[in-house]
Amino acid sequence: MGLFSGCSGPQSALDPAGPQAQSLGALFWWMTAGTAIIWLAMIALTIYAIRVEPDPAKNAGRSRMLIVVGGTLIPTVVLAVLLTYGLAMLPAMVAPAPAGSLRIRVIGEQWWWRVQYEREGRLVELANEIRIPVNEPVQFELMSSNVIHAFWIPSLGGKRDMIPGRVIPIALTASRTGLFRGVCAEYCGASHALMSFIVEVMEKPAFESWLEQQAADARIPSNDDALRGQHLFVENGCGACHTVRGTPASGTMGPELTHVGSRFSLGAGVLTNDLSALEKWIASPDRIKPAAHMPAFGMLPPADQRALAAYLKGLE
Repeated sequence: MGLFSGCSGPQSALDPAGPQAQSLGALFWWMTAGTAIIWLAMIALTIYAIRVEPDPAKNAGRSRMLIVVGGTLIPTVVLAVLLTYGLAMLPAMVAPAPAGSLRIRVIGEQWWWRVQYEREGRLVELANEIRIPVNEPVQFELMSSNVIHAFWIPSLGGKRDMIPGRVIPIALTASRTGLFRGVCAEYCGASHALMSFIVEVMEKPAFESWLEQQAADARIPSNDDALRGQHLFVENGCGACHTVRGTPASGTMGPELTHVGSRFSLGAGVLTNDLSALEKWIASPDRIKPAAHMPAFGMLPPADQRALAAYLKGLE
């Protein structure tokens, strides 16, 4: 059973949760079968060559036939079938989502994901997580603001490069609800391996409710510690890099934080989203995520770090 333990889970291309991923999974099994046929043919030829008596006059015709059939004809036929099957899949794999479908813009940053929705003409931005409705095609528009990244949700479809200066489209549909993991599949620098994101596939009413909540301004701090954290957030210049809608913070260099407290993780999947992790991230993000662009605030007193964490966790 351990041999097949990697064939399921939230980041398995062999556990498809959408039609695009199902097509790619079928192609994988067809290619596996084709590879097995060619391998068996080569093994058969090898065994024959070892066991046959060395009599060129007697075995020349048979050997020639085996080489032509096993070494040329079988690989050619198998590879031609696989090529035809794979090419026939391409139109459906690159077709855009129907007009009127949900559109999501994903921008690869160093080393996190900027995710943007449009709701009633208003931009709704979040980071390192994507939520989509089940059984509805979604048109993703992929971009990069720095180097080449690659957007890949193995359970939903194939990978697609994100090239600076270009908009790369990909349409995906999820056929079941749940949580799935996406990654950057192109080496992009020091924290390439620490650049994941979560995709939650939701029922349509739940998705609409979530998106409406994401479009709202930030909550007013509910306790003294969080209120003090809000003042510290402004006083220490955090708003120069981060936006918190409904407050003076309007920076765009870093992730949008209006509802950061409700997200699944911190630092693009590096930490769980709780108070302790927020304090660690505030104090030393570069130790947790090499070459992170966020400056460390470990020079702040521990009480101030706790207050900042309380404020951010309250932004739900």
